[in-house]
Amino acid sequence: MSKNITSMLALCMVALVAACSQPKEEEFVVVDPEPISMEPAYTGKYK
Repeated sequence: MSKNITSMLALCMVALVAACSQPKEEEFVVVDPEPISMEPAYTGKYK
């Protein structure tokens, strides 16, 4: 009977750890469909 109690205790501990574990957070990347444009460079007033 001691083996049964030990086995049940071990099974309960495994179930407890599995139930309390944090779910993995999904990572996502946002892709912008428009390319990033460069700022116009200052070349002087009349260039």
